[in-house]
Amino acid sequence: MRARRRRWPRTGVRAVLLLTLTALPGAPPVMVPAAGDGPGAPVPAVARLWPTGARPVVVRGWAPPASPYGPGHRGVDLAARPGAPVRAVAAGRVSFAGRVAGKGVVSVELAGTGEPPLRTTYEPVRASVRTGTQVTAGETVGTVEATASHCPAGCLHWGLRRAGAYLDPLTLLPPWLLTRGPSRLLPVLGVPLPLPLPLR
Repeated sequence: MRARRRRWPRTGVRAVLLLTLTALPGAPPVMVPAAGDGPGAPVPAVARLWPTGARPVVVRGWAPPASPYGPGHRGVDLAARPGAPVRAVAAGRVSFAGRVAGKGVVSVELAGTGEPPLRTTYEPVRASVRTGTQVTAGETVGTVEATASHCPAGCLHWGLRRAGAYLDPLTLLPPWLLTRGPSRLLPVLGVPLPLPLPLR
């Protein structure tokens, strides 16, 4: 009677292969992130509002650099006047509130966004929160500072990172927030305009 060949499960074969590859001299380390985690994980649309509250004009969009130190724009610039409130787009913990290169910066680690967590940054901002503070979506974290800026009437730089990878912060917004603009009343064809009220 022939003995049955033992079959290895596919996951076991992969684990053995990874261990063998990493044990080879001079082999680069192999990182296997958990499902849904890691720098390359998709960005969940967890934002509940724009950092400026109402939908702003995007003065400058996201332009990822071709290399880690190359030119580009690692975030988006939103039109915002100095003194305007800046709000957390989603719940999380303030990981930094202070000054960097003379500008006020607030960073918030977003809750429930994997390991490492997503982190939003807002600048230039005069912080009204401290490092370690838990914030909710819509909570004010500071106000836009008046600084010399490339935006004519002032703007807020909004960034997004997972570990060392810069990401497009607009991907945090669900479609209805990206497309919804301010309400505008349009004339209805065939319906006469109301007459003005007489002055008393």
